[in-house]
Amino acid sequence: MRVGKPIKALPQPLCDDCGEKAVLSRASDEAYPYHDDHGPVWICVACQAWIGVHSRSTRNVPLGRLANAALRDAKGRLHDALEPLVAGKMRRDSVNAFEARAKAIRWVATELGFDPLPVTIHALTLDECERALRYIDAYMAARRAPSGNDQNQT
Repeated sequence: MRVGKPIKALPQPLCDDCGEKAVLSRASDEAYPYHDDHGPVWICVACQAWIGVHSRSTRNVPLGRLANAALRDAKGRLHDALEPLVAGKMRRDSVNAFEARAKAIRWVATELGFDPLPVTIHALTLDECERALRYIDAYMAARRAPSGNDQNQT
């Protein structure tokens, strides 16, 4: 039996695209976007934007903002772009993938001046994802480019 003030239910997330309230959908529901059970998702049926729920959440806390197809694609590309950096951080600092990924996202967000700093990729907007992708591409290209000091001078 709980003693104290009751915990209010979280408000339904609003869709960033159309402003409609999202509905909680599970694998057995018609609106569920996946073929297999990936856990509950908040979904805007009108524009097919959705976001998953924290795995151990008893109150169905969304992972971040609802994502339409373009934002889901950008998040996937950003995840892929970060993976070499995450793998290097794991090897170099002996941290797990979650910690390394969080540090990589924080690094990019700080470098680009995102406010507030996102904790996960799920909190980023489409514009922020695209800016982060351009930044990481430029960073990786600069790392691959031979420096002028390494050339043989005769």
